[in-house]
Amino acid sequence: MRILYQLLVVLFMMLQGAAGKPFFPGPFDLCVAQNGRCFPGICRRPYYWVGTCHNGFSCCKRYVEV
Repeated sequence: MRILYQLLVVLFMMLQGAAGKPFFPGPFDLCVAQNGRCFPGICRRPYYWVGTCHNGFSCCKRYVEV
């Protein structure tokens, strides 16, 4: 009977650990996070290159004039 209680405690601790796992969503698009757009090839005006998209396209961001 004592082993049953210990097994229940271990099971409860495992469930708590599984519930506390951090959630990692799908692929995070860094280009969109930088307010950019993915274009095939090179960036043309009024855009400039800020990186590479997940699909291999160029991540381009629009010039902001102040």
